[in-house]
Amino acid sequence: MSIRLVNKYRCCGCEACVQVCNHHAIIMQEDGEGFCYPIVDSDICTECGLCEKVCQYIIPIEKNTQQQSAFGGHVTDNTILEESTSGGAFTAIVNAWCDKDYVVFGATSKGLNVFHTHINNKHELGLLRRSKYSQSVIGTSYKDAQRFLREGKKVLFSGTPCQIAGLKAFLHNKHYNNLLTIEVICEGVPSPLFLRKYEEKLRAKHGSGIAEIDYRYKDGNRWDYEVMHTTLHHSRKAIKRDRWFNPFWSIWINHLMSRPSCYKCPYATSERVADITLGDLWGVHIYCPDLYNSNKGVSLIVTNTDKGEKIVRSMIGKDFIGRELDFAEALQFQGPMRKSISEPTVRSTFMQDLNALDYSTICKRWSKRPSIKLIISKYIWGTNRQKVNWWRIRKYFTK
Repeated sequence: MSIRLVNKYRCCGCEACVQVCNHHAIIMQEDGEGFCYPIVDSDICTECGLCEKVCQYIIPIEKNTQQQSAFGGHVTDNTILEESTSGGAFTAIVNAWCDKDYVVFGATSKGLNVFHTHINNKHELGLLRRSKYSQSVIGTSYKDAQRFLREGKKVLFSGTPCQIAGLKAFLHNKHYNNLLTIEVICEGVPSPLFLRKYEEKLRAKHGSGIAEIDYRYKDGNRWDYEVMHTTLHHSRKAIKRDRWFNPFWSIWINHLMSRPSCYKCPYATSERVADITLGDLWGVHIYCPDLYNSNKGVSLIVTNTDKGEKIVRSMIGKDFIGRELDFAEALQFQGPMRKSISEPTVRSTFMQDLNALDYSTICKRWSKRPSIKLIISKYIWGTNRQKVNWWRIRKYFTK
């Protein structure tokens, strides 16, 4: 039997089925919402069943059951810190794991296109840094990783939890001592249609498409403002928007345009599939203000295996400043590690508008403007930076 898509909630688009098909009978095809799903060419398919044997919704994917540990911190190199979404933990892990004969897999981007690639030189790590907030095209990465593993190379594979599960399914859950997997804490992937509408507006207004989007530009130590920085092609004009004034953030964070499978994600639990889980250390100003790092960015690292924990402990105190955290306390500020995102009842209506309306009309109808209270809170008084400063003052006088 060949794989058949009967329920879009049970396909995350990991592409394992495409890569395992030796007859090239399966392709990924975009639907009306902008998400890609496998389509089988019945004229080529031999009904060998290999695609079903690597589908993570058909075969069980092993989750790690070892004792987990949580860490927080940031790299010491300010250039790497500035180029990283949070605290640069990814780079520190690469440096600790990749000593010789290594390959690093991760997502990179060109304009609006996001795709997985691999490098074998740490000096090229800049290609893989920064969050993309878009589902990457895996291409042949699973097959390439398998080849490198068999050749005895050290492989570090990073991606979303479902992409790591896709790799594991492709490898038939086989354990490799020379494989280290890193997953990002994911709150659902948005429809690429919205960003295409955004680019259409920019072309009409500025006569130029998007050269690059930095979804989490730090803009002078403003890590927790989650500034989106858009650079245009010909004019190299830059457009910056804080998250509270950004329609993309408003619509995405309300889960209006997420992939259907994200609403029933089997990996949105504390039990993880990768060796290491990375994210932002949200809540740092509340329960570990000593790690705040002047709002330059801080990483949360959760180790799920002995291999992952050994690597993380080895890098702390070298090119990474940090410490161990209480796991339960860290988990309080990580919703995607506790449950799946909820599907709004109006999602189908939003998707109809996303197809039919222009960008400005969509934003006017569906994005929410910040309240006066929020503006005062974030820009005048109650910022996290100020809360940490008060903590430092109290600490000083307590001494």
